[in-house]
Amino acid sequence: MPRKRSPLIICGAFIFVAWNAILIFVLMRRPSTQGALDSPDELGNMGDRAGGGQFGNIMNKVMHVANAFEAEIESQKKILLQIQSHWSVWENKGGVTSAKSKSQAEHLAPVVIPILVIACNRVTVKRCLDKLIEHRPSAELYPIIVSQDCGHAETSDVIASYGSQLTHIKQPDLSDISVPPQHKKFQGYYKISRHYRWAFNQVFNTFSYSSVVVVEDDLEVAPDFFEYFRALHPILKSDPTLWCVSAWNDNGREGFVDPGKASLLYRTDFFPGLGWMFTKDLWAEIEPKWPASFWDDWMRHPSQRRDRSCIRPEISRTLTFGRKGVSLGQFYDKYLRFIKLNTEFVPFTKMDLSYLEKKKYDESFEKEVYGAPVVTVEDLQSGKLTGSGPFRVQYSSPDSFKTLARNLGVMDDLKSGVPRAGYRGVVHFLFRGKRVYLAPPAGWSQYDPSWS
Repeated sequence: MPRKRSPLIICGAFIFVAWNAILIFVLMRRPSTQGALDSPDELGNMGDRAGGGQFGNIMNKVMHVANAFEAEIESQKKILLQIQSHWSVWENKGGVTSAKSKSQAEHLAPVVIPILVIACNRVTVKRCLDKLIEHRPSAELYPIIVSQDCGHAETSDVIASYGSQLTHIKQPDLSDISVPPQHKKFQGYYKISRHYRWAFNQVFNTFSYSSVVVVEDDLEVAPDFFEYFRALHPILKSDPTLWCVSAWNDNGREGFVDPGKASLLYRTDFFPGLGWMFTKDLWAEIEPKWPASFWDDWMRHPSQRRDRSCIRPEISRTLTFGRKGVSLGQFYDKYLRFIKLNTEFVPFTKMDLSYLEKKKYDESFEKEVYGAPVVTVEDLQSGKLTGSGPFRVQYSSPDSFKTLARNLGVMDDLKSGVPRAGYRGVVHFLFRGKRVYLAPPAGWSQYDPSWS
């Protein structure tokens, strides 16, 4: 529905137009003070009297009128700017929020969100790139940059085969890194950290982008991967309590997520990675202290996270197919290969995502989690509970969390005290079709980094 315009604004605009019409009419008919330009004949005879100096007088009078007209137009321009200013104020008072204005501005001039693919020596990067290009709605809005380490010729040939569909950059420093003796077997993690730092600097400092979505070469993306990040970009930029958006749910295996809730998003205190977006401002903050190795666990330290959260989906928008790597398939066979990849396109950019705002989210979250009845694992396993939940299972120590998590089938590790996919200590998932919250006691206030 179009908004009704303020009568005051319309009146002001009308007066402005009328005043300028009158002004132009008066100036055009303005008589000369010395009778000059009284008739067309005088204009015709102007050259004959030029020797007597009257031509100079006439030109002076013309310039005087022109200057007066120019000064008056400048004055009216200032009045118009004041009317425009009052109109903007009236619009904001009428309920046009700054968040909506930003959204409209982005719609009119969409921000470019580059996709950075971190590659090394997997020729299967082709599977990753094929899906990115298949689902990419615009090459201009989502330029793909593939940053390759390792110097692997076959992988380089695969990337090069895509030609102008992407930009291929190569990490120039392929030397070994001096590591502590006890970390000799972890040399690969040191090289990865070095590569990430170089690649991020390329994206933000060389290519001058303001944000980036990071994808490893062993990830396949969902059909609404780009839609997901496009919708969440303005939220990430405007909310200081967020520091990343991830496409990944650590507990997103078949049977543990609700296939009917593909549009549902959550806040999480755990840094998920595996297809994630962050901004140049965050990189400026963390780049000076970037670690020599194990960068992803370093990101999960309290000193980096600083009580900020990420957004993650109910159903993952990425799927990892890379069992082999420096992690030697850790978690892959037990968890990662069973992650469900979303197949339904969700129009996130057309949805109201304001429920993700921290205050609103926390209020709803607290009510739902701690309003749920407390049950035991045995209660859940027995199948005697009626309804779809939610139900709450309570833990009170790192050992009890790990025991309960194993029995319920979710990931049991803690990083700096934060459980995977957890928010305010709570991990939620489906167990045999029932929504379950694995939660600390009511009144939780902060994580204990010793719980690791």
